Amino acid sequence: MLHLYNTLTRKIENFKPLRGDKVRLYTCGPTVYNYAHIGNLRTYIFEDILRRVLEYDGYKVTHAMNITDVGHLTSDADEGEDKMDVGAKREGKSPLEIARFYEQAFFEDLKLLNILKPKKIARATETVPDQIEIIKLLEAKGFIYRDDSAIYFDTSKLPHYGKLSGQKLSEKKTGGREEVVTRTGKKHPADFALWFFLSGRYKNHILHWSSPWGEGFPGWHLECSAISRKLLGQPFDIHAGGVDHIGTHHTNEIAQSEAAFEKPLANVWLHGEHMLMEENKMAKSSGNFIRLQDLIEKGYNPLALRYFTLTAHWRSKLNFTLQALDAAQNALDNLYDKISELEGPAKKFLCADYAKAFEREINNDLDMPRALSLTWRLIKKPNPDGLKLATLKKFDEILGLDLLAGAAERKKIPTELRKMAKEREHLRLAKNFAGADKLRQEIESSGYIVRDTPEGPVVRKK
Repeated sequence: MLHLYNTLTRKIENFKPLRGDKVRLYTCGPTVYNYAHIGNLRTYIFEDILRRVLEYDGYKVTHAMNITDVGHLTSDADEGEDKMDVGAKREGKSPLEIARFYEQAFFEDLKLLNILKPKKIARATETVPDQIEIIKLLEAKGFIYRDDSAIYFDTSKLPHYGKLSGQKLSEKKTGGREEVVTRTGKKHPADFALWFFLSGRYKNHILHWSSPWGEGFPGWHLECSAISRKLLGQPFDIHAGGVDHIGTHHTNEIAQSEAAFEKPLANVWLHGEHMLMEENKMAKSSGNFIRLQDLIEKGYNPLALRYFTLTAHWRSKLNFTLQALDAAQNALDNLYDKISELEGPAKKFLCADYAKAFEREINNDLDMPRALSLTWRLIKKPNPDGLKLATLKKFDEILGLDLLAGAAERKKIPTELRKMAKEREHLRLAKNFAGADKLRQEIESSGYIVRDTPEGPVVRKK
């Protein structure tokens, strides 16, 4: 049975779908005003593992995701410019031109990382009528008020507001980050905008729609309530995202959805931890981030990043360094090498004890570090090669590391180069560095590189 840590209850629970063997999964998508950074991508890898485990366990998963192309302000709350306008001004294009370009770039990143594409996707700009309908319901039930700039959700009217974060309304000083200055028209700092009017700083907002309350555009939090309900219904099984969504975005989703429809939004809430860079959170606003393409241009296999994220539990912070990525790349290359030495074909049957252990680890709150460790133990144990290959193929349904394809590519490396790499290793250990360097140069002149790893040398194409 699958066990997952539910942010809402703050404990690991047995997972049980709301409807038989069908699982409805919603994951927060990108704000497409810039490239995704590798910290963002860690969250999508974690959500991909979640979906793969659910499908591995036999569940029929409907995975839905939004694309934010309007309404996400730079504060993550109700202050600052719309991020789409920021991107448009930066590049001298329209917000929708920016949105479509970075949306495509995002999905290209997902493909490079073997992240399964959601089955249902909707853009915020395509669901504005649905968002307006939610505001109408909230108005009829007395949950909204307005000033000259926006329509707000009155958090004081909802007794359980903040239940996801555990923060009481009396303790909540701002609607977002500490540096955000709250609007004077708000009754409480935690109140959040459902609809912005074309007034003040937003009077020239490019994307806008008609509504019963005046011309304007929706707040960021509203889109996920509307899109998840439209694509999955309410309540659905699992809502996932990053830990930065707990205090504001997901808290506000819960508030408006449950106030409008008088039922829970989602049964289980999962939040992946940050990837750090030099012990600080990656952020586009500060320039403290790295793109996947940056790593590819440095010669890394994008799946080395996926491997790196699997070395830490999804609820643990992970500090990124190039040295750590080097280790992940070396480990992945060595994994391919070891598998390439196995004699196929894969059998119909699995190494039963390893398959059972693997299933136990992935169902234990998606414990991928232990699942990865088990993969290495399988390779080193004296099981028949055909059984190993079949089992590794099964494991890769979760790992998503292209294990057999990667191994097949390793087999294409000329035998002579492999022998040269091993000979170089002997020379290096004997401290014959001149001889080792000569062999390294010969390998590189053939269009390959050799990496030294704790498990031995690894040869790969440049």
